Amino acid sequence: MATVQKRGNSYLLTVSAGYNAEGKQIRKTMTWRPEEPMTERQADKEAERQAVLFEEKVRSGRAGSGNIRFADFAAQWFTDYAKDRLKPTTYARYVQLSERTYAAIGHIRLDKLHPQHLVAFYAQLAEPGQNKRTGGGMAPKTIKHYHTFISSVLDRAVKWGLIPDNPCRRLDAPRVPPREIQCMDDEQAVRFLECLEEEPLETRLMFTLLLMTGIRRGELLGLEWKDIDFDSGTIMIRRTSQYTPGRGIYTESTKTAGSVRKLCVAAEVVELLRAYRSEQNEYRLALGDRWQANDRLFTQWDGKPMSPNTPYLTLERLTKRHGLPGISIHSLRHTNATLMIQQGINVKTVSSLLGHTQTSTTMNIYAHQLKNANRQAAEAMADTLLRKRNA
Repeated sequence: MATVQKRGNSYLLTVSAGYNAEGKQIRKTMTWRPEEPMTERQADKEAERQAVLFEEKVRSGRAGSGNIRFADFAAQWFTDYAKDRLKPTTYARYVQLSERTYAAIGHIRLDKLHPQHLVAFYAQLAEPGQNKRTGGGMAPKTIKHYHTFISSVLDRAVKWGLIPDNPCRRLDAPRVPPREIQCMDDEQAVRFLECLEEEPLETRLMFTLLLMTGIRRGELLGLEWKDIDFDSGTIMIRRTSQYTPGRGIYTESTKTAGSVRKLCVAAEVVELLRAYRSEQNEYRLALGDRWQANDRLFTQWDGKPMSPNTPYLTLERLTKRHGLPGISIHSLRHTNATLMIQQGINVKTVSSLLGHTQTSTTMNIYAHQLKNANRQAAEAMADTLLRKRNA
């Protein structure tokens, strides 16, 4: 039986179309809007009639064609496909992007959606005023996120036989210009570590780990004490801690399979870990029953996993307090990688330590640093062989 849900001036009609091979219910949806002036009661009655007609189309197989509007199909895609298959962070991002997307192309039927519509939408996103925070246009990376969302929806429409091809595949994806890597040089990194010595032990350990290992913020907050081997001086990266408005803080697998890795840490870092564990144990005992049983290194006051926003806020206050130049969480990762490359560590090792699945990812991100390292290597060889001979 069809269901009718009123949404502002429109009505969402939903019909069950049986179950898929995995035993999950398939729902067909469409949006109906009164095309002529009606009282609310008349519109409600007509919506019920439209629901019956839509259900008949679904039952006869006539509803599975490309004449469905993009917004209606995307709503179905979110429910029947994306919710169970996408990572929660990706799902939440696509939900956020959907509102502006629907306003631009949601009314267009799938079989009438052309690359020109998408090009116009992307151009609109780049116009001044589209970014409410800055007053400028959307960043190229954000526009590419819109493109990826739309393409994902249309890929599924192709796979389900609603349209012959994906119009996103007939145009170039929005280009994201390479951003200059923001990182510290070795002197700035030493200065940063010196400033950390004046901070609470938790803050000191948090940012020392980020700088000395290059791990991601989510990987840092996902660390548990069972991941620390004090005897061998190693840390195992197994999980990440994430946040979305719908789910709150939750634990997820690492970004890729290659991100699961074992990292060696210096003896000084091991001592920091020992001191912090002792401090946390004392605090946990003092808190008693109010402490939430948790094996995480970094927690809220009651033992619950730390909010992913906390490291950002802590670093912002720290850099202002010590008069340090703009340092971001991710710039600590870039600093770690850059200093390793400058020390002559081969790119395959750097890639593995960073948790990149492919070495090409590392080479693309740190192309400039690798170029400088190649020049330094050439000069070192010249000093060793050619110039020594001529001296």
